[in-house]
Amino acid sequence: MYAETVQQVIDELGRLPGIGPKSAQRLAFHLMKLPTEDTARLTAAIDEMKARVRFCDRCFNVSESELCTMCADDRRDATLLCVVEEPRDIVAVERTGGFRGRYHVLGGAISPIEGIGPDQLRVRELMARLEPEGVAEVILATNPNIEGEATAMYLARLLEPLGVEVTRIASGLPVGGDLEYADELTLGRALEGRRPLDGG
Repeated sequence: MYAETVQQVIDELGRLPGIGPKSAQRLAFHLMKLPTEDTARLTAAIDEMKARVRFCDRCFNVSESELCTMCADDRRDATLLCVVEEPRDIVAVERTGGFRGRYHVLGGAISPIEGIGPDQLRVRELMARLEPEGVAEVILATNPNIEGEATAMYLARLLEPLGVEVTRIASGLPVGGDLEYADELTLGRALEGRRPLDGG
């Protein structure tokens, strides 16, 4: 339908997560309209990222050196380990400003449908960190969906016999949400995760 080179760009963009055929088409035509310097900057930035970025040797966050900035920061609490599915989840936790421990990136979640089991995740690496780093508490911050819950349950069963405190992030209603629009599972979780309210 389009010139072969244009179709190649559309096909490549369409392989990106969250980009459907229509979005890929729009992006390709947008790129065509850009000045050559802008597209050159974009391709140079992608090339630079591919050349310089790697995974942290300890936690598997994205990094430009052997250890990411969080693992290299001695002021962070090494006894507190937050387990997440992907590096982007670290950014979400860090935005809260309330966590000063370290992280471990699993690289996904258990999903039998997609053929992802514990062996495809960085579970062995997690277990290997506990004793040498003196980890006292592992916070399971996997996504509150079926895969994330299955992963959290699997890890909890694995970790509890080791004498490490295992906690799960609470899930429930978003601030500003209305009860009438909440689904049963979300509302049930909010009730389970209730906490005392200080009136004073």
